[in-house]
Parts: sequence; structure tokens; C-alpha cells
Amino acid sequence: MDRRMLIAGNWKMYTTSGEGVILIQDLTELVRDHWDSVEVVVCPPFTGLKAASTVIEIDRLTIGLGAQDVHWEDEGAFTGAIAPRMLAELRCDYVIIGHSERREYFGETDETVNRKVKATFAAGMTPIMCCGETLDTRENMETESFVRGQVVSGAADLSAEQAARLVIAYEPIWAIGTGRTPTPEAANDVCRTIRATIGAMYGPPAAMSCRILYGGSVKPENAKMFFAEPDIDGALVGGAALKADSFADVVKAAL
Repeated sequence: MDRRMLIAGNWKMYTTSGEGVILIQDLTELVRDHWDSVEVVVCPPFTGLKAASTVIEIDRLTIGLGAQDVHWEDEGAFTGAIAPRMLAELRCDYVIIGHSERREYFGETDETVNRKVKATFAAGMTPIMCCGETLDTRENMETESFVRGQVVSGAADLSAEQAARLVIAYEPIWAIGTGRTPTPEAANDVCRTIRATIGAMYGPPAAMSCRILYGGSVKPENAKMFFAEPDIDGALVGGAALKADSFADVVKAAL
């Protein structure tokens, strides 16, 4: 099946609203000829979503907008949290869920990931569900079983149609922001395991439609090698997404 490549930039806790608008405009100038071939998504901090949504709408940009987290409730006494319907109102297309930094620093669990995945779908958006192992897990040769468990729990109780739309980002924790990466072949092996897990849960058509991204020190110098692998459908990009030229080069590597 021909899955459209997806390149999503996770800006983390960087960029003000104004800086984000400039980054989007600069990026657009560099990749505007490639919208049809590659889906490009930017994920600013919460404070930058309104400005990003506005410039995307006013300039009629073919670029997706994503948030970096979401709560699973539509409303409530959850100080500091953001409801799915609030993101949908800002015309967000995607939500990153279960990033390792959320798991490590903010107590995210497989159970809360699953609740957020289902709430995101219910609000009409698409989850980018993250999974990945620590260095200890990898050295103990437990990567595939560990990641499989994260996928089974995080993607539980979906419809086959939702599973087909789900985006899963494989991000080995030991590679995030370190400059270290698995070989493309090793990353693809894990992505193949993820696809097989979705297939076992929801059937081969869902598995073949589900897009699986690689994340973890993705940059222009290595992106093309990862994108050449058959089960890698794009990337969740961190640091390289904060500069228009480097992010554009990653996008072009997916062509």
C-alpha cells in the first residue's frame, strides 16, 4: 500500500508565538513545491497554536498543525491541562501522545496514553502515539517485546478504521537528542514489529494503512537512510525541526 510520507516537527518547549509564525513562513518558502508528495506537520507549544493556526489559515498553507499533548477529558478541574475540543477548535490535525519526555517527567503511563488516543480520535484529530525503549532495555535484548507491549496497551479498544488512521512514532529513548541512532535496518525491524502488532490487533488492512514514523536524532544527514526502509513512513523530528533549512532538508529527503 502506498502510504504518504509524514514529517512532523516537535518544537517541544521552544519558540514564542512570533518565532513560530516566522518559522512556518520560512519553512513554507523552502518546501512549498512538495506538499503533494510529503505531509508536513508542525507541533508548537500550546501558546503558539493560535498564531500558527491563524497563519496557516490566512496564508492558505497546506501544512498540518499538531499539539504536543492533550487531556482525555472534554472539560473539568484539571489546572494547566488542555482538552481535545480546545485543540480541535484551533484546527489541530494531530496530537503527539506518550512522548518519552511526558512519560519520564510527567508520569504518563500506557493507560493514560490509551485514554488520550481515544479522546483525540473522538474529537476528530489523529494521534501520533509514541513508543520506544531505554538503553538498558535494548542492551537486555528486550526492545521488541517492550515496544510491542506499549503498542498493545496504547492502541487498545480502537475501531479498525481508527487503527488504520493511527500514526505511531518509534523513538528509542537513548537516541533522543543524543546524536546516537540505531541503524536504519534495526529501526525498521522495530517498526515492522509495530506494524505486525497492529495487524494482530485489527487486521492486515489496518496494519498496512497505519503510518509508522522514526524519531530520535533525525537530521538531514541521516534522514534519507531511514526513509529508504519499507516500514518507516516518515519522521518525528526534534532539534532539526527548529530551523527552517534543516527541517526542509529532512522533508526533501522523504521525496
